[in-house]
Amino acid sequence: MGADLIPLSKVSRLRMRELGIDEARVLRLAGISPEVYRAPRPRFSTRQFFALWQAIGEVSDDPALGLRMGEHRSAEHVEVILLVAMYSANLHEAMEKIARYKRLVCPEEITVEYRGAEAIAHYRWTAAENHAPPTLTDAMFASGLHLVRRGTGNAAITPRRVEFIRRKPTAECVAMYEAYFGCPVRFGAARDLLVWNVATMHEPFLTHNEDLVDLLLPGLEAALRDYAKAQSLSEQVGAILGRSMHGERPSVEAVAKQLHISPRTLQRRLADEGTSYQQQLDLVRQQTARHLLTSTDMEAGEIAFFLGFEEINSFTRAFHHWEGTTPNRWREATRPS
Repeated sequence: MGADLIPLSKVSRLRMRELGIDEARVLRLAGISPEVYRAPRPRFSTRQFFALWQAIGEVSDDPALGLRMGEHRSAEHVEVILLVAMYSANLHEAMEKIARYKRLVCPEEITVEYRGAEAIAHYRWTAAENHAPPTLTDAMFASGLHLVRRGTGNAAITPRRVEFIRRKPTAECVAMYEAYFGCPVRFGAARDLLVWNVATMHEPFLTHNEDLVDLLLPGLEAALRDYAKAQSLSEQVGAILGRSMHGERPSVEAVAKQLHISPRTLQRRLADEGTSYQQQLDLVRQQTARHLLTSTDMEAGEIAFFLGFEEINSFTRAFHHWEGTTPNRWREATRPS
């Protein structure tokens, strides 16, 4: 689980400006320093993050402001994790990736519980003292709705229902929410929930794309160029793994399938070359981590996500084994003076 530090994406700041939100007033209401807010990658405690989103809701009379904040109608409105999610096979896989990403980079927990025909998505802030501000919850739910609609190419897809902890607003506001989500919306619920039909979770994404390196991390393919000239089996495995560093741990079965051999044959032939699948995976992870630490400003948790680690501590231990130090210290030591 990430520490109590939550990144505010450039996308959120872009949307605030596009929607004409008075950022200076938001910061005053939230008690946040403009210098901290304008940092290249600002990070806030849960309390500060909630105060910021509460202030965003207070500076506008538009009841749909949070929903508008969560919309991503063009590429510049999409965070990297949402691109990863959009290129997944379906909503089920996308939600698994988003949940693991959040677990690695911030104190947010996303779970999907399957009950009969329902897939119940619950978003929980593990370091929170209070419920999330309505504006923030609206933005998260709107983002989820746009994800599934863009992924499937079906603008008519709707949740089964939406549940909000907040008190029931005016009848006009309730009608606005129900028209936006296209389903019943319940207020005064025990939890904030976005409930989908199970069938929706498995509807194929037309945006599915397994080869994301060039799209998400420009320059990474160049850093792995040597693998493209692969001759030996171990080099071929390295090439495949290098193209697969986009949020999941490539399985030996998946790699073997691409090489048109069985997993058992793959393992045996790698052993003949004096190596193993795990050694090749570690090598590619090490080289990819080094590249991302030197050429991007990605946080350690984000890098851990792209390399397919389940926990930030697992990545830190692995990196320490490779380089004898932590990712952050390695980055500082290798920066040009």
